[in-house]
Amino acid sequence: MDSNRRRILTASLATAAAAGIPSLAFAAKSRSPSPAAGLAPTPPMGWNSWNSFGPTITEAQALENADIMVAKLLPFGYNVFTVDIQWYEPNANSYEYRKDAELTMDQYGRLQPAPNRFPSAAGGAGFKKLADQIHARGMKFGIHLMRGIPRQAVRLNTPILGTNLRAQDIADTKAICEWNGDMYGVDMKKPGAQEYYNSVFKQYAAWGVDFVKMDDMSRPYDRNWPEVEAAHKAIAASGRPIVLSLSPGEMDLRWANHVPHYAQMWRISDDFWDEWRLLNDQFQRLENWNPVMGENSWPDADMLPLGRLALGARDTKFTPDEQQTLMSLWSIARSPLIMGGDLRHLDAKTLALLTNPEVLAVNQRSRDNRPHRADAGTRIWSARSADKRNLQYLALFNTSDAPTETVFDLSRLDLGNRSVAVRDLWARRDQPAARGALRITLAPHASTLLGLSA
Repeated sequence: MDSNRRRILTASLATAAAAGIPSLAFAAKSRSPSPAAGLAPTPPMGWNSWNSFGPTITEAQALENADIMVAKLLPFGYNVFTVDIQWYEPNANSYEYRKDAELTMDQYGRLQPAPNRFPSAAGGAGFKKLADQIHARGMKFGIHLMRGIPRQAVRLNTPILGTNLRAQDIADTKAICEWNGDMYGVDMKKPGAQEYYNSVFKQYAAWGVDFVKMDDMSRPYDRNWPEVEAAHKAIAASGRPIVLSLSPGEMDLRWANHVPHYAQMWRISDDFWDEWRLLNDQFQRLENWNPVMGENSWPDADMLPLGRLALGARDTKFTPDEQQTLMSLWSIARSPLIMGGDLRHLDAKTLALLTNPEVLAVNQRSRDNRPHRADAGTRIWSARSADKRNLQYLALFNTSDAPTETVFDLSRLDLGNRSVAVRDLWARRDQPAARGALRITLAPHASTLLGLSA
C-alpha cells in the first residue's frame, strides 16, 4: 500500500476509534469474511435509468433500453439493469422531487411500482413481471430504494407485516433526507424495525430483484449505519442473493472497515455528472479508497454520464478526451461500470468507448491496482493482469488545462533497463518497444492506457 494512502486510512481509523464509533472499532480489529461473500466478485457492470430518465422512467422505456442493452452491451459483460428512484410515484415528471407527492404503497407501508407507469405491476404484482422479462433477456434486475419508511405510511400508521406494531412505532421522524421528502428514517432500536426491513426485502426477493441501490445511506454514515446493517440482515433473511449498493457519497473514510461487511458497493462522491471539475475530483477519492477495493468491496465513483442525458435534453458535455479519461480511470481503479445514458440514442463512438475488450479487462480482471506519486497536473495508476502473468497496465492522465509531457521511469514497475513491449489498449495496437522510460505528451484532460510486458 502506498505510504500516503496508508497514512490517510490509519488516521481515519484512529479518529473513528477515538470518537467511539460503534461497529467500526470491531471491524478494524478483525475483518472476518462477509456473509455476502461472492455477490460481486468483480465490479458490477450495467445500466441505470437516472442520468437519462431521472425519476420518470416508464415500463415501456425500460424495456426499450433493455432490448438495446441485450444486443449491444450484454455481450461485453453489462448485465445489471436498474430502475432508479421514484418508480412508486405516479406523477413524477422531472428531476425535481415533488413535496408531499402521492406514493403507491401496499397495506404494509411498502412501496409499489406505480401502475400507470408500470402496467405489469397492476393487481399487486409489483416488479415480478418486469423482473421476469429482464431475466428472460439474460440480465439481472435492480431497483432503487430510499432509506427508511414512507412518510405516507407513518401518516396512515400502516401495520408492519408479521407484527402487531405499526409504522409510527418504528419511524424516526428526525432522521430525514435533506433532498427528498418521501421517507422518515427507521429507529433500529425499536421493536419491529428489523421486521419492517425484512418485509421489504422479502418482497423484493419474491419479485426477483438482484440488485438494490439504497439511497440516503452513505451520508451521514455515522447516523445511518444501523440501517445499513439492517438492510444487510434483511437481505440475508430474504433467501435471495441481492447486491447492496449504497448512495450517495461522499462516504466517510472513517468507516472504511465497516461498510465492506454490509454492502458490495458504496458511493464515494455525491451525484457525478458530465463536468470536468467533478471528474477531476474523483482521482483523489479513488486514491483514498483504493486500500479497501477488492472482491465484493467496490468503492463506487458513480455512473457513466455518457451519450444522451437529462430526459433527452442533451448529449454529454465531456469532450472525447475526457470521456476516455473517465473510462480509463474507472477501469484501472476498478469502479463499477454503470452506463447512464439513454441507450435508444447510443452512437457508435460511445458504444466503442463502453465495449473496448482490452480496457474492460483492466476493470474486470486486474490486480494490484494502485496510484503512484505524480507531478502536479498529472495522475498515474498501474495494475497487473490477473490473466497474463507478465502483463502490467499503466494509466497516465493529464489533469491540467495545457498539453503536458509525462516521463515515466519504467523501473517504478520493476521493468528495469529491459526492452518493454508497449500496447495501446484504446487503439488496440502495439506501439514501438520502450527501454528505461516512457515519454508521452498528452492533450489537456487526456489520458493513455497501456499494456506493458518485458
